[in-house]
Amino acid sequence: MRYLLCLLFCLLAGVVQAAPANKAYMSIIIDDLGQSTERDSRTLALPGPVTMAIMPDTPHASDFARQAHKAGKTVILHMPMDPATGPYAWHPELPLPVLASRLDAALAKVPFAAGINNHMGSRMTAQRDAMTWLMGELQQRHLFFVDSRTSAATVAAAEAQRIGLAHVSRDVFLDDVRTTEAITGQLQQGIALARKQGSAVLIGHPYPQTLQVLERELPQLRRQGIELINLKQMIAERSNQAMPAHGKHGQYSNR
Repeated sequence: MRYLLCLLFCLLAGVVQAAPANKAYMSIIIDDLGQSTERDSRTLALPGPVTMAIMPDTPHASDFARQAHKAGKTVILHMPMDPATGPYAWHPELPLPVLASRLDAALAKVPFAAGINNHMGSRMTAQRDAMTWLMGELQQRHLFFVDSRTSAATVAAAEAQRIGLAHVSRDVFLDDVRTTEAITGQLQQGIALARKQGSAVLIGHPYPQTLQVLERELPQLRRQGIELINLKQMIAERSNQAMPAHGKHGQYSNR
C-alpha cells in the first residue's frame, strides 16, 4: 500500500512538473500594404490574427482596408512620417493645422483603421509637441498607437503612456535583411523574447521572403508555446507598460 501511495505521489509530481509554463504571446504587423494586390492578398491569407498596416498613399489602400476588415483582420493606418515623403507625410517644420489635415486625409483613405503606426518617422517621432498632440487626438478618436521605434530617440510611446492612450511598441523587425535565413532568425529572436518577457511585437513587410517564412512558421507557433494574438489583446496584455528594452520599471526611458 505504501508503495502504491509513493507511486501515485511521484506520478502526480510528474504531472505538476509537466504543466505548461505561462503563455508567451506574439503579435505580428505587416507594414507597407496597399501597393500590390498580389502581395496584399498573400499577406491577408497568412494564418492567424496578423495585423494589416496600410499606407494611405497607395493605389489599393481603401479597397484593401475594406477587404481586410471583412476578413476579420485588424487594420491600422501606416502613417508616413519624416523622412517619408508624399501628400500625407508629417515633417517637423509643418504647422499643427497641416499635420491635423494630413492625419484626417490619411485616415479617410484607410477605412476601418483601429489605430496607427508610423511609417519611417525617425525625425518625426522625436518631436515631443507633435507626438503629444497626436496621442491626444488618437485618444479622442478611440484609436490606439503602435510605436514602430524607427529611432531610439522616439518619444511617441512615452507620450502615449503619459496620457494613458492604448499603445504598444515594436520589439523586433523581421526583415531588415531580406533573406529567408535572416528572417527566420529574427522570428526565432521574437519567439525567444516572447518567452522571456511574456510577449513580443514583431513588424515585417510583404516581401516574398518574409511571406514565405511566415507561411511556413506561423502554423508552428502554438506547438512552440507561442500564442499569436491581435493588437488589442496585446495592448491589454501589456497594460501600457514599457518592455525592458524600452525603459525601466514599465516606464519609457524618453519620458
